[in-house]
Amino acid sequence: MDVIAQRVIAARSGNNPFVIGRMKSGWLVLGETQPLPGYCQLLADPIVSSLNDLQGEARAQYLLDMAAIGDALLAVTGASRINYETWCNLAPSLHTHIVPRYASEVEDKRTKAASIAYDYADARPFDPEQDKTFMEAMKRELRLGS
Repeated sequence: MDVIAQRVIAARSGNNPFVIGRMKSGWLVLGETQPLPGYCQLLADPIVSSLNDLQGEARAQYLLDMAAIGDALLAVTGASRINYETWCNLAPSLHTHIVPRYASEVEDKRTKAASIAYDYADARPFDPEQDKTFMEAMKRELRLGS
């Protein structure tokens, strides 16, 4: 079982501290590290290998949830745009990295994919106290229950 599947199972049982809330198509979680403020992921639930494994309404809902998270990030963070990255190469369970991008980023980083421009392993780690205000703001913006 890959790390994304493990995180979904932990979210279902209430044991994933990164969970912001339950979307219709899966779990909105804050990134383990914050290479850019507000970096989130959408983890599909039920667990599937790729977007192409979802059909019809389930596929549409996942894409709608991605866009809704992006809209919320724009409102909460003041980002200038949102990048969406769905690779599933290393951890083959559907998940999308949803990354706010800021006009204040230096140009050589701003114009590259965040996963190339920033060292995620060296970024500020998730901190439940420090990230609580952001997580609550996202819950309110998306109208997610506690």
